[in-house]
Amino acid sequence: MKDNDLPTVGFIGLGDQGLPMAIAIADAGYPMHAWGRRPDSLAALSDVCHVGHEDLTDFAAACDIVGLCVSTDDDVSGLVTGGLADHLRPGSVIVNHGTGTPKTAKDLAAFCADRRVEFLDAPVSGARAGAEARTLTTLVGGPAAVVKHCESVFRSFSAHVLHLGPHGAGQLAKLINNTLLMMNRANVADVIELLTAGGIDPIPFVEAAKLGSGSSRALQLLPTRSPADFGATVAHLTEVELLDMDIFATAMTDLGIDAAPTTARAVSGARRLGDVLHALNPRPCTTPDDVVTAALAGIGLTGTVIARGVED
Repeated sequence: MKDNDLPTVGFIGLGDQGLPMAIAIADAGYPMHAWGRRPDSLAALSDVCHVGHEDLTDFAAACDIVGLCVSTDDDVSGLVTGGLADHLRPGSVIVNHGTGTPKTAKDLAAFCADRRVEFLDAPVSGARAGAEARTLTTLVGGPAAVVKHCESVFRSFSAHVLHLGPHGAGQLAKLINNTLLMMNRANVADVIELLTAGGIDPIPFVEAAKLGSGSSRALQLLPTRSPADFGATVAHLTEVELLDMDIFATAMTDLGIDAAPTTARAVSGARRLGDVLHALNPRPCTTPDDVVTAALAGIGLTGTVIARGVED
């Protein structure tokens, strides 16, 4: 890459969140390359100027920065250690935008360093709606110089880019964010249960609390009086949030921290999502899937699904 050229950016993981991120990067003028395990997944970029690859080796050789938005740490590790890092040019950067453990981020950074390739953990918060609006928050761990090199790419889809510290710091920040959301939801659930036990309709009081000093993001994001029947979608989201808490618990164990009470509180918030939505939206009806998805995106609940349910 010449000093005055934009870096060539590769992207793997064109799912609900990854696709609008990749489109934003291309729209910002960066040369875009893409690879997928299923070549037909690249059709999602048909309206975007890009180069599609069937071979991971050829893809890696063409890129200066590669963004990954795939489901799990195992998926990320499989790509990085399965040929991606080995075929990138020295000085290239791999960026993991998915949620995982700080330990995996550090291990992959060490693997890449042995091949003279840089690595950043840069999970994002804001769900698909934030990706489409290009207002995500990107939480980055890794060397400051590498973060600076990639920052303009991140800003193509982000309203906020925060460098939290060394490798693993971005993942730790994302896990803390997820955990706080679920813990705060547990507080909301507690208050709703108290009001309901007293025969009091919780909806007007929740709506009032949203305007007061007792509000929280978890409260602000909850819809009230929605006609949507969240049903099976909420069951799936709860399952995914519980998986997030498994990652958090693993991360805390890796750090030698006893986080059992915190984990239990957050798990309570995850398990009570359906109860909270039912209490605040007591008149469900049969609603098309796209309407339910829009409602859930509005409360920030699709972000976790995106982190797990991407396609590549």
